[in-house]
Amino acid sequence: MMPAVRKLFGKFLLMSCFVIISSSFLPAPVQAKADGDYLDRKELITLLDELEKEFQFNRQEIETLFSDVKRKDSIIKAMNRPAEGKPWKEYRPIFITSKRIKKGVEFWEKNLETLERAEKSYGVPAEIIVAIIGVETFYGRNKGSYRVIDALSTLGFDYPKRSRFFSNELKNFVVLSREAGLNPAKVKGSYAGAMGYPQFIPTSYRNFAVDFDGDGITDLIDNPVDAIGSVGSYFKAHGWQTDSPIVFPAIINKDKYDSTVTTLGLKPSLTLTELSEKGLNLKGASQDIDLEQKATALKYQGKNGEEHWLGLKNFYVITRYNHSALYAMAVFQLSKAIKEKMPSPQVAQND
Repeated sequence: MMPAVRKLFGKFLLMSCFVIISSSFLPAPVQAKADGDYLDRKELITLLDELEKEFQFNRQEIETLFSDVKRKDSIIKAMNRPAEGKPWKEYRPIFITSKRIKKGVEFWEKNLETLERAEKSYGVPAEIIVAIIGVETFYGRNKGSYRVIDALSTLGFDYPKRSRFFSNELKNFVVLSREAGLNPAKVKGSYAGAMGYPQFIPTSYRNFAVDFDGDGITDLIDNPVDAIGSVGSYFKAHGWQTDSPIVFPAIINKDKYDSTVTTLGLKPSLTLTELSEKGLNLKGASQDIDLEQKATALKYQGKNGEEHWLGLKNFYVITRYNHSALYAMAVFQLSKAIKEKMPSPQVAQND
């Protein structure tokens, strides 16, 4: 929950933004009806009704805001060709690169104290937080070039298979803008409406973002400290298990292997013992690992052929950030590569 003071401050800022938007784009409120790509759509009218009744927004001001919203065909095209549609052998080289690893080390060193504090507060390893931000925005360098309000409106009103989801995100974005003091006409993000260093969608921003530097403002757009804390907050809220493994490579027993185990979805549903009975055995796991914990059987088309892995609870938690086994594996492998390149802490020498 954001402090009441920040809510009042954010409300004041947003009201100011709406006044600026009105004077900048429209000579008079009557002309708003002639502009924008969605003002006459019943879906938007319903959304405006909800904002007005549920959150007490001024109708004229939110109509003015949406009078400048544009449909973006490039967003629809991007949604229909996500990187997660690629095989692992093509997906992995996008994110596991020497440059992304090097910049990850630099980001970790620059934010060392913050990452240590986040790890202690939420139990999420620093390297996982760094890797998430590295995969999402290259450590804040690529936060997205679309106006969030255009992206969410386009997907909410012109992308039928997920219109309900994105319409809800659009409503939450307008509310978030008031709460966080954002200018809703200017905030930029991804083609899916995700924002800031960690690319939070509006509902995640409202529910899991934290003011990690204690300055009274929760800022994921320009503040890496808040972003780091918020990634930790998100993972803890989704069930991250401190000091628990994430994923192990698996060895196939061809005489017993049941390939249907890789079609059961991302959520762990069979114990490691049950998976072993179906021909998937852990490779390189410690002797004391709990074989009664549930795992997910994973199969990837790698550069050198099929790869088999067993994802545990923490692997599933990573997929709550992006519902893709490819994404979660990229985060895991990038995190390991970055950690391996981190300089060892210097041990103080006695004189």
